[in-house]
Parts: sequence; C-alpha cells; structure tokens
Amino acid sequence: MILFEELKNNRDKYRLDFLLAKPFPHLVLDNICDEEKINRLYNEIPEISTKSRDYVFAANKFEKSKIKEISPLFEELHNDLISKDFEDFLKHITNLDVFVDKAFHGGGIHQGKKKSFLDMHLDFNYHPINKNWYRSLNLLLYLNKNWKPEYGGHLCLQDLRTGEKKDVEVPFNRLVIQLTNNYTLHGYNITNFPEGVFRTSIAAYAYMPHQHHIEKPRTTDWHVKSDQPVKQFLAWIYNPAVKIKNKLFGSSTAKN
Repeated sequence: MILFEELKNNRDKYRLDFLLAKPFPHLVLDNICDEEKINRLYNEIPEISTKSRDYVFAANKFEKSKIKEISPLFEELHNDLISKDFEDFLKHITNLDVFVDKAFHGGGIHQGKKKSFLDMHLDFNYHPINKNWYRSLNLLLYLNKNWKPEYGGHLCLQDLRTGEKKDVEVPFNRLVIQLTNNYTLHGYNITNFPEGVFRTSIAAYAYMPHQHHIEKPRTTDWHVKSDQPVKQFLAWIYNPAVKIKNKLFGSSTAKN
C-alpha cells in the first residue's frame, strides 16, 4: 500500500527535509499510499469505541491498537509500516538506528470525535514492556477525507527549549514522521469537524535499542496552558501517580 518506490527515489531529499525542519526534525509526505487502496481502506474505517486513557488532557479520543484485525487492507498497511523497506527508509532520513514496534503499543487507529482535543505533551520515552527501547519517532498517517482548515485538529508542534511552534494540516493520505525527544511537544487543539465525521489517524512508533537508559523513564508528560491551574496541578502529579498505578495494576499501554 505504501509507495516504496517513491520513498526510495526521493530519500535524499526527504532526509534533508526531515533534518532541517523546524521547530524540530519532522517530515510531511502527501499521497504516500496507493490512491485506490487507501480510498478502499477509508471506507472500511470502523467507529472506535475504546476510549483513550488520557483522561482530562484529552477529550473524545478513541483508540484501537490491533488494526490488522479490521480488514485485509488494514493488515497490508500494518505490514508495510513494520516492513524492512520502511525501516530502511526511516533509518536513512533520520540517521537513527530505528525500528517500528510491531505490536503498535499505544498506537493503531486514533479517532477524535466531536470537540476532541489532545493537550500538548511529551510522549513516554521507554517502551512499557521492552524497557530498553527508546521511543524516537512518531509515524502519523492521517485519514481525514475532504478535510478543511476550519475543521481544526492541526498537529501542533512546539520545541520546549525555544518555544518555537508550527501547526501541520492533517488532510487525507498525509504521513507525518516526527522526532520524539525530551523537548518535542505536540498535540492538537479542539476540533470542529461536521457531525459524524472524526479526526482519524493511524499511529505507529519507532524505537532505538539502548544498552543503558539515557533519561529517567517517564510516562506522558503533559504541558498545559498557564490559565488552567487545575490541569497544571494534575499534570504535575500525573507521572508519579501513573507509576504507582502501573506497579499496582500494570500498564494499560502494555496491555494494549
């Protein structure tokens, strides 16, 4: 489904685009999937009923990690994202020794329903099961047919070090490859999609193996606006609270 010949033929250009992008390295690729197949896949998108565990920092956000169970086309997309060809492309453009998590822990199909949002955050850094896998890239394929800027839901990027920001539009068949690090804030503002239309994406995550931890393991680190004191307090206690919960009951992300 992914047009690997296109990636291969332009990989040096894409490498420069990724490395030089602001506010931090990322790459935006349009029409990256075969048009006929991705249109058929669009018609097979189910309405997801499993609500995200982001609680007060997100609204009306739903997830399903095991996308290959949906249909053969979703299985083909899943297999392309974890393929050796795609891994080689990611390694070339990022200069990182990365691989895609085949189980899509925390990823899969994400659906933002009416008035959904996702507050700015840093992702968890080490994999919930494979503790020496360091999360290095987000791979976000957007499936928003006939999307318009007034619908909102732009991917918001911000460098925590400098404050520099960028909003990325999220139309149909657009793939965003985004560096994840301890300064790569991202999220999306409240949506205004028409009734019954959802902000939909497929998310996969790429990792690097670390012999030793270079950062203290963290869960999601939320960064909310200064005019939201209750959320700021909840963000402050979120990481230690989740760690205690995981020790007592296990990681929900690890359980998919």
